[in-house]
Amino acid sequence: MLPWRMVLVALFYCCIKTGVTRCRNKALFPAASRVKRGATTAVNLTFHNSFEDVHLLFEILMSGVHFESSGAFIVKDAELASLRKTRNLDIICEDIIPKKLTDIVRLISDLSNHTCRLDQDDFERTLLTLVFTAQQMVSSTTERHRDVWAESFVGLYKAIKKDLTQTN
Repeated sequence: MLPWRMVLVALFYCCIKTGVTRCRNKALFPAASRVKRGATTAVNLTFHNSFEDVHLLFEILMSGVHFESSGAFIVKDAELASLRKTRNLDIICEDIIPKKLTDIVRLISDLSNHTCRLDQDDFERTLLTLVFTAQQMVSSTTERHRDVWAESFVGLYKAIKKDLTQTN
């Protein structure tokens, strides 16, 4: 009877291990690991850890944010911009989310191949990339650029929708 129990335990362990490794895909935001290694202070690279943080993020986005062509992230409301918590958002937006169209297309491709739910930080970064893409789409000067950014926006939207409606 003991050998059968060992086989069942081993089989159960293999099933669990396979399920866990199936959900691990390559890093969606490789810049996040570079920032963690290069940071001189302990920086939390996820903006929200509570519902209050989610409300703050919503308030910041609704008050107006702007991405400069240099990559700088600006919160238009001075009071919100002065918050310590906004510094994490600044680091995420300036150093982690992709700004080049080729990097965003790679992200969309990686997201379409992602089989499991996104982690909290990956979901947040995807959402912020969507905000960046929307701003680039609106501020594009030519119709061709606007169409390319619009396709990227739709791809990111579909990835977020897939993650929100996925049943695991």
